[in-house]
Amino acid sequence: MATHSSESIPDPREGSDFDYTGGGTERPDIVDALEQRVAGEVRFDDYSKRLYATDASAYEVTPIGVVFPESTADVAAVHEYCFEEGIPVLPRGGGTSLAGQTVNEAVVLDLTREMDAVIETDTEGKTARAEAGAYIGDLNAAVADAGLKFAPDPAWRDKSAVGGAIGNNTTGAHSLKYGKTDHYIEEAEVVLADGTVTTFGEVAVEDLRESADPESDELLPRIHADVVRILDEEAEAIDDRFPEMKRNVSGYNLDRLLADHRGEYGEEGIVNLARLLAGSEGTLATVTEATLSLVEIPETKAVALLTYDDLLDAMEDVAPILEHDPAAVEVMDDVLLGLAADTTEFADVVATLPEGTDSVLLVEFYAESDAAGRQKVADLVADRVVEATGGALTAADPDPEAATTTDQPRRAVDAMEAHDPDRREQFWKMRKSGLPILLSRTTDEKHIAFIEDCAIPPEHLPEYTREFQEILDDHDTFASFYAHAGPGVLHIRPLINTKDVEGVETMAEIADRVTDAVVRLGGSVSGEHGDGRARTQWNRKLYGDDLWSAFRDLKTAFDPDWLLNPGSVCGDVDMTENLRFDSEYEVDAGFDPAMEWANENGMQGMIELCHGCGGCRGPQETTGGVMCPTYRASEEEIQSTRGRANALRGAISGELPDDPTNDEFVSEVMDLCVGCKGCAKDCPSGVDMAKLKAEVEHAHHEEHGVDLRTRLLGEFERLAPLGSKLAPLSNVPSKVPGMGALLERTLGIASDRDLPTFRSENLIDWFDARGGPAVSRAAADRDVMLFPDVYTTYTNPGAGKAAVRVLEAANCHVRIPDVTGSGRPPHSKGLLDRSRATARETVETLAPDAATGWDVVVVEPSDAVMLQSDYHDLLGGDASDVPDADVEVLAENTYGVMEYVDAFRLDESLGFDAPGETLTYHGHCHQKATKKDHHAVGVLRRAGYGVDPLDSTCCGMAGSFGYEAEHYSMSRSIGSILFDQVADSDGDVVVAPGASCSSQLKEREGASEEPPHPVEKLAAALG
Repeated sequence: MATHSSESIPDPREGSDFDYTGGGTERPDIVDALEQRVAGEVRFDDYSKRLYATDASAYEVTPIGVVFPESTADVAAVHEYCFEEGIPVLPRGGGTSLAGQTVNEAVVLDLTREMDAVIETDTEGKTARAEAGAYIGDLNAAVADAGLKFAPDPAWRDKSAVGGAIGNNTTGAHSLKYGKTDHYIEEAEVVLADGTVTTFGEVAVEDLRESADPESDELLPRIHADVVRILDEEAEAIDDRFPEMKRNVSGYNLDRLLADHRGEYGEEGIVNLARLLAGSEGTLATVTEATLSLVEIPETKAVALLTYDDLLDAMEDVAPILEHDPAAVEVMDDVLLGLAADTTEFADVVATLPEGTDSVLLVEFYAESDAAGRQKVADLVADRVVEATGGALTAADPDPEAATTTDQPRRAVDAMEAHDPDRREQFWKMRKSGLPILLSRTTDEKHIAFIEDCAIPPEHLPEYTREFQEILDDHDTFASFYAHAGPGVLHIRPLINTKDVEGVETMAEIADRVTDAVVRLGGSVSGEHGDGRARTQWNRKLYGDDLWSAFRDLKTAFDPDWLLNPGSVCGDVDMTENLRFDSEYEVDAGFDPAMEWANENGMQGMIELCHGCGGCRGPQETTGGVMCPTYRASEEEIQSTRGRANALRGAISGELPDDPTNDEFVSEVMDLCVGCKGCAKDCPSGVDMAKLKAEVEHAHHEEHGVDLRTRLLGEFERLAPLGSKLAPLSNVPSKVPGMGALLERTLGIASDRDLPTFRSENLIDWFDARGGPAVSRAAADRDVMLFPDVYTTYTNPGAGKAAVRVLEAANCHVRIPDVTGSGRPPHSKGLLDRSRATARETVETLAPDAATGWDVVVVEPSDAVMLQSDYHDLLGGDASDVPDADVEVLAENTYGVMEYVDAFRLDESLGFDAPGETLTYHGHCHQKATKKDHHAVGVLRRAGYGVDPLDSTCCGMAGSFGYEAEHYSMSRSIGSILFDQVADSDGDVVVAPGASCSSQLKEREGASEEPPHPVEKLAAALG
């Protein structure tokens, strides 16, 4: 075995003229130089650097600057210039890394914005070529119709880039079948440290020998020389020290290189240099394009959920279960099951588990038919369940000739099974449900990813689990044990407070002891999430000095000045340095919150809640959901929930030069948030950016005053009655030529928007004119207060009339209470004093009746959510003197109109004669955020309509947002996403419950009028 020099790691800062302390701000010549060389954008401003200082890890490092390359030529130009100037470079995909490998003091290349194309697909050859910034979700969507997919399936595949998958050697829940990304890399276009563009793929080792030259001035001959040296001199060390596991992604991929050379995956003597880059975390080269092999999507699947009285019993059972050849084996411990039990979606599923269940194993099989899947489940249950009588199961009888492990004690107490897609998905969602809650702590203590994905041979999982639990107990903390038990990768995130010096010391001590256990048991310090800043320092302990030196020599051959993501894999990063939260972290928002923040650490805790997973960055086409519409329209990091949270945290901690109430901060960061509330539902941690925006805008108003347009829009509930009273005269100005341009110049109202049309007979007048309630209280089944929201009352009374008709047809006594509105318009503009005053009046008026059995029904979704949710923020706790009980009773008894009909099954007493048409349904974002948008779909279907519910984000109108001139373009861009979904739908009629949604949808191509409210279609179907 060769010996290697122990010279120190090159420091790219030594001998460079670059001013690192200034982060590039003081060197505009660097910005100018890069702008002259690349077609893509170059950003070295404080805000952009702040956005790329973090990823999904516990780390934070301010980059030198950010470049958005448009092509491989751009990437090469950046590399070449930075190589000459001694400036580090860091390629980055979605920034979803959990070990800190995508943050560094470097020029960051964001490849996801421009270099994100799936270039071509060859379905016959089962390959696809994609740019490095393409999302895995987009790649899968491009080949789905051919029954193909990219095999590795990381949890965030819709937000994870192809280049990131290569850099991290990504795996996934089904790695038992598919292994890691390196198995699927056929070829890669790469840019070397000096800017050389080359293609890596299969090559004969003898050809490498011929071109090898360790003394060459060019990088390729030096790279070839070190690859040959590794194959010739390091084979014994690789065999001895590399863990024999499918899920090792620590260090450089030398074991795969050696396996290819030996012909274990193909022809002997042939290696694929592209696969050497798998897991290199951008430290060897930047991948710009890759050709990837694909696999067939399995015909069907079958799932068994095995239950255990103890986590260690579940761990003992993993190895025997693997003999049944499952595609996945996932574990949930008592912590995760407890969290799932607290959710509305999974409480019923958890409740069906046997009493005393401590842990479960989710075992999934791939099968060619449903019968075959059922047979595999039956065999597993017969082999592993203590009393497998089959009484509670519908699986086929066990195959007597099937391979079993009857020499192993049966430990599973019971089993549940799932064969239809919905049931299987429910089990998988339950497995994933606990983590978001685990990550939703707003305390200083957080479940941190730093030693959470060690890979252990499955037969040693019980011993490892027992020892890890002892380590946690010794440090007086705890963690949940969950995820990929099959390949031996448990996700374990200890609860640590890194804002405390002792907490950081605990973090290091836990990592040290766990690493010792991992090495002793033949495992890897990272089986999935990579080395980065969290685990690089442990690679020397894992591999030994000789392979550590071999890693460093390979790094030097590729990158002689150590400029590519310096510090990772075989570098000098320390896991306790550059933490996002450390003992020196301090915050000062500069203002006191105006609303109630019931979570720990209040508003600060909510700001710090974002852990950077990038869930807000997914494309609508593959991700769905609401969050984050502005990012989906702009693909700008600053318009994502993560971007805004990072910027806001930077403002309160002093990392940004601007305070949160500064004009520039408000306009650059908060202004384009549409307040859709999607993040409250779709963000894994539940970051409530809409509420944070309201706080910041309110503080800005307090400090800088309120402009005329904001005041007018915020007072819409007071102005609308006047507009209705003066109609049709009040509608004339919007039709006068030139008036739109005048309004845009004077008030900033977009001239291209049609203003709301006021109705001369508003809903209240109509109701009074008809004589009030048509169903007496004595004869009614239910008492309803139909809330007179401003939009329904004064601009769209037809929806209100339809609501009255439906409710009265269901034998409800309906009256309209005397309130001025919900306070939604001022609330959406950050005028919290005004919205609080309205909320107080509304609660004082309605709560007494709500407490005595009256239900409050609201036609406009945003107003319904105001009463159901936002009033808690405005009036709860110390935010006001209104009794919490009054706020709560009103919230509990408030319903959207379709929610109300569905919740009490009022439609079951009605006769319907719906026309034979299919409705394309776009739910309001506030309803979706509160998980109430499904009610309309169910009611309309029961009424006889076909319904195509769109998995759509916010319409982009967002109340007054879309009327504001500076927001018109963003509003239309968001709207175009919805328009495309409508165009793809087979529905005959579009329906939308929100006034904003209807006004936006009216402007799509081919539309002649605003879509009706769902309750109008329901009323039309009444027999």
